[in-house]
Amino acid sequence: MSIRTSLKKVLPPISVTEQEALDAGDVWIESSIYQGKPDMQALRDIPQAKLSADEQAFMDGPVAELLNMIDDFELGNGKHIPQEVLDFLGKNRFFSMIIPKKFGGLEFSPYANSTIVATIAAKSGAIAVTVMVPNSLGPGELLMHYGTNEQQDYWLPRLADGRDIPCFALTSPEAGSDAGAIPDAAIVTKGEYNGEEVLGLRVSWDKRYITLAPIATVLGLAFKVFDPDQLLGDKLELGITCALLPKSHPGVELGNRHDPMGVRFYNGTTRGQDVFIPMDFIIGGQKNIGRGWQMLVSCLGAGRGISLPAMGVATAQSAFKGTVEYSFVREQFGLPIGRFEGIQEKMADIAGKTFLLEAMRVLTTEGLGLGVKPSVVTAIAKYHMTELGRDVMNSAMDIQAGKAIQRGPQNTLAGGYAALPIAITVEGANILTRNLMIFGQGAMRCHPYLKDMVDLIHSNESSADAEFNKVLRKTVGFSVKNAFRSLGKGYLPFLRESESALPEVRKYEKRVNSISAKLAPLADLSLAVLGGDLKKAELLSARLGDVMSYLYGAMAAIRFYEQRIEDRKLALPYFEYAMQWSLQQADQAIVNFINNFPNTATRGLMRLLTNTYTNSVAGISDDLVRELSIASMQDNSVKDQLTHLVRVTPGDGNDINEQAFKAKHAVAHLLGKVQKALRKEPVVPFISFEHALNKLQEKGVVTADEATKLHDYNEKRKLAVRVDEYTFDMELVPASQTLKAIDGGQNAA
Repeated sequence: MSIRTSLKKVLPPISVTEQEALDAGDVWIESSIYQGKPDMQALRDIPQAKLSADEQAFMDGPVAELLNMIDDFELGNGKHIPQEVLDFLGKNRFFSMIIPKKFGGLEFSPYANSTIVATIAAKSGAIAVTVMVPNSLGPGELLMHYGTNEQQDYWLPRLADGRDIPCFALTSPEAGSDAGAIPDAAIVTKGEYNGEEVLGLRVSWDKRYITLAPIATVLGLAFKVFDPDQLLGDKLELGITCALLPKSHPGVELGNRHDPMGVRFYNGTTRGQDVFIPMDFIIGGQKNIGRGWQMLVSCLGAGRGISLPAMGVATAQSAFKGTVEYSFVREQFGLPIGRFEGIQEKMADIAGKTFLLEAMRVLTTEGLGLGVKPSVVTAIAKYHMTELGRDVMNSAMDIQAGKAIQRGPQNTLAGGYAALPIAITVEGANILTRNLMIFGQGAMRCHPYLKDMVDLIHSNESSADAEFNKVLRKTVGFSVKNAFRSLGKGYLPFLRESESALPEVRKYEKRVNSISAKLAPLADLSLAVLGGDLKKAELLSARLGDVMSYLYGAMAAIRFYEQRIEDRKLALPYFEYAMQWSLQQADQAIVNFINNFPNTATRGLMRLLTNTYTNSVAGISDDLVRELSIASMQDNSVKDQLTHLVRVTPGDGNDINEQAFKAKHAVAHLLGKVQKALRKEPVVPFISFEHALNKLQEKGVVTADEATKLHDYNEKRKLAVRVDEYTFDMELVPASQTLKAIDGGQNAA
């Protein structure tokens, strides 16, 4: 019995849905990480994505106008998105960013798509979701890639100009993460359509969690097709199939809503019982019966790599902006709260992770802009960028504390805080993505020989044994090289190379290469020892995926720092925090992986090959935390670059915070002068800052012009630190009334 035949008996079979998922998408720079040799030159050679003239005009025109139309607080308190907003979105073709121009679409780049969605998300999660869904996995993308000419010519122009609003229904009460197990079924039969008897499908379905379903006019639907009467051939089960059904089609039920965390985008259910549809409703026609799962997984890139990561970045940038501005303006014990080390620890984490998120957003969309569909990279982006967004938001909530939990128009965090679990849940829940998809797909797609080996193991061809033996020899050679590379870079630091021209980057690039060299033999040994059981060992698989993911993030940060940052000196602490945190996480994942590997002998070999004999990993120093937190409160180009997705509109919470922040920077030298004077000769009683300032002006300590500037700052400060207030019956009280009450009191502002 050959080795291949023996393995065939031992290894579990790969289902059709698993095989199609593994085959979907392309391989990109992540393969070099997996193979132990990060391709830094390829990373640096990727063309920089920039907004085209049309894309910039769209940002400056329709997007800016849309932001001025949105009152997210009112939206959250209402029941519906205002019709004027929906009409504006349709009229200005927000739903057509991925649709080609020849069909009336905008045909924007992935980078522009991400930038637009993120900019809207920083203002309103509900409107961002409404915009992103038609531009993600759904009828538009499926039609572009798989629709017949007739379907494209009819539907795409209507989707582009908003005449039709699409939704796509996959999830059912019985099939969530296991989407391949959907019970929704269609029977091949004949029925009447437009007065004629035609061949078609009689479909029954029960779907939930379907975004835009309550307002959709066209329903994309996934179901399994069965042919009991063998009208199409001798097979009974024909597989998952995708179709488009107009809402007006008899039997289609749409309209009921869910309430996702109080975020007012439209999300709901759709049902149908024995609904007859002609074969023309199938996307791509009858020939695409059974190709639905392949179609879906091959089109996941937009949602996983663009839209949902964009929401994570928007959350982080909004939280970063609001928190550093508040921490600079808000004072306790005579100091800005951003000067206290407990706050600084959180604030540095916010700043460093926001830098990392923007770097990953840019790199991922640049890759998608090349035309590749890297399934592993988009899974990394979806999981880690939404999780990092949650980390940043939680730290921001901790810092802003009481101000953060009081809902109202001035609160810049509450909306994003409520919406975050939504991005984490959809398009493959994050637990599923981390534990099954990143390394599960990564091993099969990034290993140079593994996929061929698995295909040959399950092959019935007569030449399979000979071909398998050839591939096996190559695999052994590959693994031996990986082992020696890991040994060399683990024990001999001078073998760790770097191609960067920047000294501050070289040390980190060497660490990226060293950690990647460790990953390769760990993956090889895991596959050799555990085989098919590795996919069940989710905790181990997730940790190997973490190593890949954090190295991808580190590479993104290197590229961003080298090619996008305007002032590297100002950005250095951000870059260092992002790199140290990413590499620390990768190192920790390796330690945890080895410690928990179930085979003792293999565990010892792993320690030897990777020079991992201790549980300790390099951490982030307190000095860097202090340096970055102070740097983040400066008003400079780096802060602007890391908050560019947050568009301030007059009078909103971000505008109020920003005005106070800039005003304080403008009078910082005068505040120092006032504090020095008050320490020398206190004003007693200290009724308020205004009162003390007037006394100092009377004494000639400050001039009238200086006093005017300080009073102006103080008014902006009071507005920034206030929280929204309501009457007993929860009617909003204007800020002018509450601030007036403070001025008339006897307490310090």
